[in-house]
Amino acid sequence: MVKFHSTKGQASPVSISAAIRVGQAGDGGLIMPAVFPADANETAASDDDLPGFAAAFLAPFFQGDALEADLPAICAEAFDISIPVVGLGEGVSALELFHGPTGAFKDFGARFLMACLDRLGDPAHPFTVLAATSGDTGGAAGCAAEGRSGVRAVILYPDGKVSPFQAHQLSCWDAPVTTLKLAADFDACQRLVKAAFSDAALVARHRLTSANSINIARLLPQAAYIAFAARRAAADGDAAPGFSMPTGNLGHGVAALMARACGAPIGPVILATNANATLSDWARSGRYEPRASIATLANAMDVGAPSNFERLESGAFDLSGMIVERVDDAAIRTRIKADHERFDYVWCPHSACAAEALARQPERVVRERPWLVAATAHPYKFADVVEPVTGERIPPPPALASVLDRPARAQSCDPDLPALADHLDHLESEYA
Repeated sequence: MVKFHSTKGQASPVSISAAIRVGQAGDGGLIMPAVFPADANETAASDDDLPGFAAAFLAPFFQGDALEADLPAICAEAFDISIPVVGLGEGVSALELFHGPTGAFKDFGARFLMACLDRLGDPAHPFTVLAATSGDTGGAAGCAAEGRSGVRAVILYPDGKVSPFQAHQLSCWDAPVTTLKLAADFDACQRLVKAAFSDAALVARHRLTSANSINIARLLPQAAYIAFAARRAAADGDAAPGFSMPTGNLGHGVAALMARACGAPIGPVILATNANATLSDWARSGRYEPRASIATLANAMDVGAPSNFERLESGAFDLSGMIVERVDDAAIRTRIKADHERFDYVWCPHSACAAEALARQPERVVRERPWLVAATAHPYKFADVVEPVTGERIPPPPALASVLDRPARAQSCDPDLPALADHLDHLESEYA
């Protein structure tokens, strides 16, 4: 059985079920597997069955756990989403991760997490998932929690700092989902969630856990689909494919490194950030200096203090071949326009960061292997940014069009712990 430990090293090791339940370690650290089964990729099925591949790939982490028998059903539920690869010429392809119900890659992790918690939870005393979101996490968590009995979700988002469609999508879900809008930035929302987890009485009263990439159950399914995509790409040639990943809170980037640690054929990993410079400054200077986030076109990546940096620097990963590229708003617009004109392909602003980051690499580096650019959100979610650049209307896919028919409701909440605690204490009456 793989045990899970804290990045701070001051908490006792726990099982995967316990790690999922608590979200964050008792010493305030992030939870990591004690080991990465290096043969996980080899034991997984090699066909096009993503749910089956994921169940086999993740099986070593769940061996001997209370959820072991449920893992195939959990994966069938979470990974029932296509991930098409769209060729863009010269060995570069878009890995489309936005075909789930909320149009974002977060659907995989949110559905996996909620399926686990629902099976572990008690309808008489459900888990309460706190999800601080800069855009896509909250929508995916709300959708995945809707209608469940063993778990409920409370979404916190920075009011006025997400796209209009995202704001609607964050607040349109039925019970047991509650949405709170804060007059603050994402980092403040994230700090508030961490403060809630530091309040032992609050945690116990509401059985709090996290839907952010703080929770290991968000990262493991991401590692699974990255490994699946890597093996499909590697089957076409000898060189391990490279990945260019848009990343804000560093969850997606860490997931790619996890997949590689489990034996997936992955070459270089590019971590593409927006104008928030914390990670790129660290890569250049070796000094990690969190700062306040700044607003950009790629708003879901507007993070000045990425939580998963603790995992990145934990020593668990081979960081060779890792590249960090910082992409500002002007470069995002230029990349969207250029690739629309050249390939008739439309990136969302976040995916454009990854496409631009790869385009900056030397030609010989790009040509020596296949490359997958993670397309993390459907461009319709950011039509207000993308349409003026391409000059063309973006039609919504059916899943996103259906969201617009739902009524939106979000409650204002002060960005402090007493205000959040008050909302949590009144959850029972929210849908009366």
